[in-house]
Amino acid sequence: MEEMQAEDRRKAATAVSNLLEEIESKYAETSISLAKVMSRLAAIHQDFSEEITRIQGLAREHFEKILLEHQRITMQLEARKKELEEREKELEKREEEMDKREKAQNESEKRKIYHDKEMKEKLKLITELEKKLDAKQALDLEIEKITMDKKKEELEDKVKELESLEALNQVLVVKERKRSDELQEVRKELISYFKHQSTCASIGVKLMGDLDIKPFYQALKRKYSGDEADEKALEFCSLWEKNLKDPSWYPFKVITVGGNVKEMINEEYERLKGLRNEYGGDVYKAVTDALTEMNEYNLTGGYCVSELWNFKEGRKATLTEGVKQILKEWELFKRKRM
Repeated sequence: MEEMQAEDRRKAATAVSNLLEEIESKYAETSISLAKVMSRLAAIHQDFSEEITRIQGLAREHFEKILLEHQRITMQLEARKKELEEREKELEKREEEMDKREKAQNESEKRKIYHDKEMKEKLKLITELEKKLDAKQALDLEIEKITMDKKKEELEDKVKELESLEALNQVLVVKERKRSDELQEVRKELISYFKHQSTCASIGVKLMGDLDIKPFYQALKRKYSGDEADEKALEFCSLWEKNLKDPSWYPFKVITVGGNVKEMINEEYERLKGLRNEYGGDVYKAVTDALTEMNEYNLTGGYCVSELWNFKEGRKATLTEGVKQILKEWELFKRKRM
């Protein structure tokens, strides 16, 4: 009986061991697959962003070329139209003058040189030449009208092409907006995950616009001792938090760099200068960093916003960095279990 129990325990242990090995194997496969998927996702996003930028640039250039061509052809057509109208008026005027002159000449010839054959032949020749000239000008006018119609058709084709490009650009904008929304959702999920982590990793969540109290403690400890330093630090930090929440306080200046308008901290602002001179650069940096973050994220009413942050490099973390950090933590967790 004891041998059978021992055999059962051995079989149970073997089954558990095999099950654990199978779970570990599937976990490893899943981790590798996840890493490949995230790597591929980052590559696809990079390629997609570059392709979108390239296509939008080409579309914009083509749009500008078509617009300039449209303006140029329109101006040419308007100028040519005015010229043709002037020529038509001139032709009508000449026809009237010719009729008047022909009538006058006929009357004069009838009265003075009615029997002069040579003068009649000259008059006939002049009349024929003038008619031929009028016919030629009328033909030129018709040719110009045909040319204008052809150019108008070409212009309409270019307008249709422009409309197609605008439709394509709208599709690309919608796709980019959708992709951006998806990435924002991923970033929110990563922020939600790291909010509940207590590790001191380089990737985590930072409250943008939140005033760091540590420099205040360090600065006040140089002036006060013990609990008094802590109380003064809290009071002083609270005072500056109120300053940050004051919508009428805006210590920024606007500058132009490379043709681009940019806002930056006005270092000559009296209140900030006094803060730096009395309490040092660390306190000054804590306040100006919070100001810059509030201005960048358009924070009002003193509300802070969570951001995925690379604490090692002091900047906003990428989605790839956040995913890599999660994978790293999973690998660490796995090794601890082993």
